[in-house]
Amino acid sequence: MGERSKFRGGDKAPNNGIYIEVGENDHIMGIQDPHQITMKAGDTFPDVSNEDRVWKNKRHVQPK
Repeated sequence: MGERSKFRGGDKAPNNGIYIEVGENDHIMGIQDPHQITMKAGDTFPDVSNEDRVWKNKRHVQPK
């Protein structure tokens, strides 16, 4: 079983990296200037700006 890839506010970051706010369907289409944050493993994610969004590691985000 793989590692989780979508996170909400209050979750802990599994790895160091840049995380981006994306829609539930794993894309950033329609989101202007999506929030990006730099996290270290164990840091707590902030709340997303919209309840239909999640945090995802930027290297796993594919624009559609």
